[in-house]
Amino acid sequence: GINLPKSAAASTDQQLATLIDLSLCDGCQNRQVPACVSTCKAINREKIPPVVENIPEPWPRKTIEDWSKKQEVSNRLTPYNFIYVHKAIIDGKTIFVPRRCMHCDNPACATICPFSANHKEKNGAVVIEQNQCFGGAKCKDVCPWEIPQRQSGVGIYLHILPGFMGNGVMYKCDLCNERLKEGKLPGCIEACPREAMMIGPRREVEKIASERARAMNGYIYGKTENGGTSTFYVSPVSFEKIQQTMEKKPGQPDMKPNVVRRMAATDPLGKAVLAAPFLGIAAAGALGLISRRQEHVKKEGNGND
Repeated sequence: GINLPKSAAASTDQQLATLIDLSLCDGCQNRQVPACVSTCKAINREKIPPVVENIPEPWPRKTIEDWSKKQEVSNRLTPYNFIYVHKAIIDGKTIFVPRRCMHCDNPACATICPFSANHKEKNGAVVIEQNQCFGGAKCKDVCPWEIPQRQSGVGIYLHILPGFMGNGVMYKCDLCNERLKEGKLPGCIEACPREAMMIGPRREVEKIASERARAMNGYIYGKTENGGTSTFYVSPVSFEKIQQTMEKKPGQPDMKPNVVRRMAATDPLGKAVLAAPFLGIAAAGALGLISRRQEHVKKEGNGND
């Protein structure tokens, strides 16, 4: 196979891609929680800092999203759960579909973020920098699968204008980017007992996906969706049929084929992109003002000694 060995120097600049073969995934039916899910949770458990006791009420009329007391939820995406497995019964056949961030080739979430918290690494991973994110959720709005999930009461907004600017931090799969830099495999891929997932150089993975789909007279998802992604699903049944088994619920992304990237200038989200730099400047100005005030208070305190 082309799986990166654990000792591989995966921090190279080559673009990587992942393959999820639905003909191999059995949903870990012998386990209470699928191996990919439990391993992901274990790896990312400490990413979210303790939530403040009294979460500021966001203005105007935004909803506080607090998952800190529901960290063990594993049947949907949450700030504490970056991957889950959907079960689909189609024509008497059971198909299990691991769902997480698709790591798009041209991620709209990175384009629209006014604080540049989202970016795409050279290896293909789309990453949210937690120390820059204000939890505005524009990344979730522009994502056709609504992947990023918010945890209120954490993050930089608490130190600037809580209640008026920001509402927490957005979280999602980052393809275990830090592990990749250390030459390790993403946790979900390493944990899969059936080797239903693999990672490797983009062109090689895409080639294998095409070969497997052709061999099973099957289908590929992720190659063209949303302008192309770094995640290729291969399935023996059509994704139209898989989509029909999916209900539109929060944290449970669908798999509509031929998803088009939403960032046209006439689109409300496209217009938001035009405003993004100004929001970023405003945030930077607010941060600078707070910093100067703190410095002024510090100097006054020293003067009274």
